[in-house]
Amino acid sequence: MSGSSFWQVGHKPTLFAAFLYFDIAFMVWVLLGPLAPIIAKDLALSDVEKGLMVAVPTLAGAILRLVNGVLVDRIGPKATGAIGQIIVIAGLMTAYLNGVDSFNGTLALGVILGFAGASFAVALPLASRWYPPEHQGKAMGIAGMGNSGTVFAALFAPILAKLFGWNAVLGLACIPLAIAFVVYLIFAKDSPNQPAPKSFSEYANVLKEGDAWWFILFYGVTFGGFVGLAASLSIWFTDQFGITPVQAGYCTAACVFAGSLVRPIGGAFADRVGGIKTLSYVYALSAILLLIISTGPSNFIVAFALFFTVMAALGMGNGAVFQLVPQRFRNEIGVMTGLVGFGGGIGGFYLASSLGIAKQYMGSPQYGFVIFAAIALIALVGLTSIKKKWRTTWGAAIQGVAI
Repeated sequence: MSGSSFWQVGHKPTLFAAFLYFDIAFMVWVLLGPLAPIIAKDLALSDVEKGLMVAVPTLAGAILRLVNGVLVDRIGPKATGAIGQIIVIAGLMTAYLNGVDSFNGTLALGVILGFAGASFAVALPLASRWYPPEHQGKAMGIAGMGNSGTVFAALFAPILAKLFGWNAVLGLACIPLAIAFVVYLIFAKDSPNQPAPKSFSEYANVLKEGDAWWFILFYGVTFGGFVGLAASLSIWFTDQFGITPVQAGYCTAACVFAGSLVRPIGGAFADRVGGIKTLSYVYALSAILLLIISTGPSNFIVAFALFFTVMAALGMGNGAVFQLVPQRFRNEIGVMTGLVGFGGGIGGFYLASSLGIAKQYMGSPQYGFVIFAAIALIALVGLTSIKKKWRTTWGAAIQGVAI
């Protein structure tokens, strides 16, 4: 089937089911971000506590992605995803019925939401294993466009919280989760080309490959920046410009939409010109934009435009990373998706928590942006140093695929 049109290969129902599952799961994963200004006021949280509240789901999702990465290769993506969805629905319904009335309660809820974030390690291999190498960027990009679920959280969570109270939002979120679960059970199907289960020691062996660590770093910047900002922008907009949580939600939704929309474009662009070249542009542009943001622009329109652009750049980078990963680790795509997703989650946890810490102890969240810009530059230097080796080793062995 090599050389065939993208729509002539693969399994479209599974691709759709993977996207919908990922989309709704991501909506729930970042739910505390747009609700943070309301929750923080209600529970009298400090800046550090606000930062940790929105960062814990990201950290929990990062750790659980490792678990899902192993399970995907051992019991299959579909079964792994079904288990995670049941846990999230049950956890949210329990939180809604019992209520969340303390900072520790928000942290416990954040751990539950981490199971939704771990959907990344399921949805991408579920879709990817149906497609040949030349279409990996597009398949992973479409499935990964489930990042757009964060748009729905930013748009609707503050409005629903204003109408019914923020605790009610937890129960209302179970409705789309249940619908997505039913669709998933009906349409998702494991590829017949599932790799044979490996021992746990074999999974650990992947970490002996230097390339695995590079991919963890690269995604830690692109996806870490994306999800860290998605979780934090509502707080930033309300603190810096004094706008309402609903208005901040609209602004955050627009920025997140930009990053989500271009993810498949990033994958397709990487298929065409190469993932390495695409990522080089992404890291350079992101570092520049974050450094400008760190100066604290006082004009709302300028600040919004900067965040909108950097989110779009990071979204392109997300697609580009996962154009490269399946080329290098096709037989270990499940565990690598978990490992690379772990790196992305850690990056998001760092960015979201560092902004709150910087605000409380340094008087401004801007220092967090400076350090993350430096990390983006480190990723650019690392990519530049490794690209020749990649192109002359495993990259050279893949005929007709741009890396």
